[in-house]
Amino acid sequence: MGKYEKDAKELLASIGGKQNISAVTHCATRMRFVLNDPKKADEDKIGDIPSVKGMFTNAGQFQVIIGNDVPVFYNEFVAISGVEGVSKEAAKSVAKQNQNPVQRAITLLAEIFTPLLPAIIVGGLILGFRNILEAVPMSFLGGQTITDYSQFWNAVNNFLWLPGEAIFHFLPVGITWSIARKMGTTEILGIVLGITLVSPQLLNAYAVNGTSAAEIAANYTWNFGFLTVEKIGYQAQVIPAMLAGFMLVYLERFFRKHIPEAISMIFVPFFSLLPTIFAAHVILGPIGWQIGTMISSVVNAGLTSSFSWLFGGVFGAVYAPLVITGLHHTTLAIDSQLIADFGSTNLWPMICLSNIAQGAAVAAVVYAHRGNKKEEQVSIPSVISAWLGVTEPAMFGINLKYMYPFIAAMIGSGIAGMFVTFFKVRALSIGVGGLPGILAIRPQDYPIFGIAMLITIVVPFILTLFFRRAGMFNKIDRVGEQMTVDLAEVDQPVSSKKGQVLELFAPLKGEIQPLNQAKDPVFAEGMMGQGVVINPAEGKLFAPFDGQVSLLFPTKHAIGLLSNDGTEVLIHIGIDTVKLDGKYFTAKVEQGDTVTKGQLLMEFDLEAIRQAGYEVQTPIIVTNSNEFQVDPVLEEAPITPSEAIMTVTHL
Repeated sequence: MGKYEKDAKELLASIGGKQNISAVTHCATRMRFVLNDPKKADEDKIGDIPSVKGMFTNAGQFQVIIGNDVPVFYNEFVAISGVEGVSKEAAKSVAKQNQNPVQRAITLLAEIFTPLLPAIIVGGLILGFRNILEAVPMSFLGGQTITDYSQFWNAVNNFLWLPGEAIFHFLPVGITWSIARKMGTTEILGIVLGITLVSPQLLNAYAVNGTSAAEIAANYTWNFGFLTVEKIGYQAQVIPAMLAGFMLVYLERFFRKHIPEAISMIFVPFFSLLPTIFAAHVILGPIGWQIGTMISSVVNAGLTSSFSWLFGGVFGAVYAPLVITGLHHTTLAIDSQLIADFGSTNLWPMICLSNIAQGAAVAAVVYAHRGNKKEEQVSIPSVISAWLGVTEPAMFGINLKYMYPFIAAMIGSGIAGMFVTFFKVRALSIGVGGLPGILAIRPQDYPIFGIAMLITIVVPFILTLFFRRAGMFNKIDRVGEQMTVDLAEVDQPVSSKKGQVLELFAPLKGEIQPLNQAKDPVFAEGMMGQGVVINPAEGKLFAPFDGQVSLLFPTKHAIGLLSNDGTEVLIHIGIDTVKLDGKYFTAKVEQGDTVTKGQLLMEFDLEAIRQAGYEVQTPIIVTNSNEFQVDPVLEEAPITPSEAIMTVTHL
């Protein structure tokens, strides 16, 4: 019997059998299924399979987290099921065929905005900090703001406007780039198109309402004789940038098919870019501006009308289900448009509160299940993550598994949404969710928002415990019923290696960061184990200890190592780099080879990977960390392969 034969059989039965599988593939850590009927997948049974570390659904794929042994698991699953595997891209293609047009549009929107999130988040933090500096009167300063009182902080405030403006005013550049990147066309053309929407030659979008028609006609107009076009910028505008980006993509695709390759380098960019720029300023921009204004006006009217409390309560309650479907990505565009049109948004406060509520519900589960060490490896990091604005681990890892905490969080979030809407709380920026979200709120709204934050902590926590005790919305975790015990945690003999310590050295030269800074939530939330991440400064990977190459992926983007004392380590070079299919990676070892500390394992073209649009941040994970105490030595610092980054102690 194979190592995973029993688990593979259980997984096959639990997902509805062979007839329910439309396609299956795997990446570095996960089995990826496209199911004919996702409802046939019994997630409770799947979660009980010993080798399964978690599961979630994304973009039409049902993904089951296995770990760095996933190729072995995959091979045994294919052999047992008789289902022929496909490539990752083919699976994604099949998944999209199973989506309706709305789901496809939402998936596309999510894939456009996801690469922009790091900038939006840091921009929100910057603007939130500037709010405190320039807009909050301090009693200990005699009622002055910090910038009024201190020349130094006034200069800091002015300096921080530089990145703040770059992120939000020039957001169209990011959008047009991301569309070109997602659609597989020339990224630099997307960047150039975005710049033409925010060029200094144009009248700034924020100044349009304060500029007379006569001045616009005199100073901000192109006169072509038979046609005049207003030179209006689209700073912070989302929809005009999206319309222009898609036109550029489809024109480029069209001309690549019809222009001979010998001259395509010249004429494809020319015939794609210039018409798009012209159309963006003559047709798409004005239409997009009106569409965006209409959407933001409707939302703003709903949240400022006499029935605003009802609108706020409904949105606060249903935002978490929107996250499950992916529809929540649409709110980024609406929030950005509200800020562009009104200077603030009334949606973002409720989004922050929904994040807090989901975390509070998980915190109640942690309290109710205290002592369940296996679950705490997922639940405790999920609380922290949700309270910092990322709720997927909390929802998919805990709340949806039991359901009653998810309902409790929705109720608490709905009550808080009703409360902040009634008091007309608004945010000046977006990007910062969870508890730090208060930095984005208008200073005059801090007290009300603070009360709302307490509501979203206390109400979900109490309701979660109440629902569990009362058995409401709850079939698998009733008080008084026996909980599943992890037999691996009881009656085990004490290892003769207990207390033995291994120093794990840096496999890369670069900048080390804590694991929670990983840009893939599967790693950031510790689902794969404990460790660190490194932002590499050069494309060379070295052995962090003496041991053996236990796993080398065909795509070369990830490698598994086993130390002489039994420590299992996964090194995953970059995020989603499996899609490169081995391009830019050169392995210097083979699976099964014995290696010594400092030995060169892999070379990779760092710059080429970045140019291809992939993140190079590299997680280094101790995948059997339940058997060890993993202690990072460094927090955030430059490192070289001669420096220790973790100590791993046998338990």
